[in-house]
Amino acid sequence: MLRLKLLPWEYGVRNLFRRPLRSGLTFCALATVLLLVMIVIGFVRGLETSMQASGDPDVILVYSLGMGENLEYSSISASTADLLPASLGVIKQRYGNAYVSAELYLATRIATTASSETTTGLVRGVTPSVLPVRGKVELVEGDWPGPGELIVGRLAATNLGRDIEELAVGRDVIFEGRKWRISGRFVAGGAIHEAELWCRLPDLQETLKRQDLSLLALKLSPSNSFAQLDMFCKERNKLELQASRETAYYATLSAHYRPVRIVAWLVVCLIASAGCFAAMNTMFASVISRTSELATLQTIGFGRGAILLSVLQEAMLLSMTATVTASLVAILFIDGMAMRFTMGAFPMQIDGTTLLVGCGIGFLLSLFGALPPSFRALRKPVIEGLRET
Repeated sequence: MLRLKLLPWEYGVRNLFRRPLRSGLTFCALATVLLLVMIVIGFVRGLETSMQASGDPDVILVYSLGMGENLEYSSISASTADLLPASLGVIKQRYGNAYVSAELYLATRIATTASSETTTGLVRGVTPSVLPVRGKVELVEGDWPGPGELIVGRLAATNLGRDIEELAVGRDVIFEGRKWRISGRFVAGGAIHEAELWCRLPDLQETLKRQDLSLLALKLSPSNSFAQLDMFCKERNKLELQASRETAYYATLSAHYRPVRIVAWLVVCLIASAGCFAAMNTMFASVISRTSELATLQTIGFGRGAILLSVLQEAMLLSMTATVTASLVAILFIDGMAMRFTMGAFPMQIDGTTLLVGCGIGFLLSLFGALPPSFRALRKPVIEGLRET
């Protein structure tokens, strides 16, 4: 049985350092391509994770009929907050207090005292009842807002395109012709609420000259189903209400952004394709310039298969080193970076899926970068290869 005579492992490693400039440029090109791929995938994964974290299966949203995902345009009577608990026995209660959060949701132009430039931001008027209903919300700094005050989510500064210092506790923001003092800062377990500003519901109603609400967020008692609440809203046509599980609402919202995710994956494919062509071009030039060397290796007894494996080894080493470098940069500097988006803001996520796709593309780059030029160089007769310089 014939045994393939392989080139020493050290041969391929030394070859990378014999041409430091070419190897360095190829490494930088591969690392840049892979980092861009991971950034785009991290954007998609961050958007998807934020949507999933925003939906609580125990929370039901009640808002205007036909509003779809546009809660900022919803308008329901303020009396609905008392009507539902009084008419239904399915709403969870504790110590006689119903788990119902009356909220007024608003997209408006916001400025800070540090800059008169305004940016569209999201404001939510709430009452203390929001805390037991939205259990992921946690005040991490400062106090609950008093009259003329508000609390800001940890991603609110990103959403407004401001420095974090401009939205620090004790600073002021201006919207709807009124100055508001920041009394605290909150987190919401990665939900999109973290891009919002929350103030007292009566203050926002007074400022906007409105007495209505945008929605009710509530929890049902464990022994009752969502179907009863849904039937109540459908049977009372005059109220023009609809009920939806919060998970279903954000699933609809996620579907609304599906084209964005599709475009993002297309960008990943385009970047990967461009990287493949760039790698093939670079490796092609590198391998073709070594035609005489490869012919010499055949002359001294190494088969084409062994030479091909050695060239592939070099490409793999270079590509995987670039992949590891890009992964480390993505984890250290990109993971958790807040991204501004139409719905607010969300952190980019460099998770296992992102790294797996990046490593897979790095592996493919090494294959497509090394194999085609190697095949072309090795197809030449040995005599012709020895004559090339």
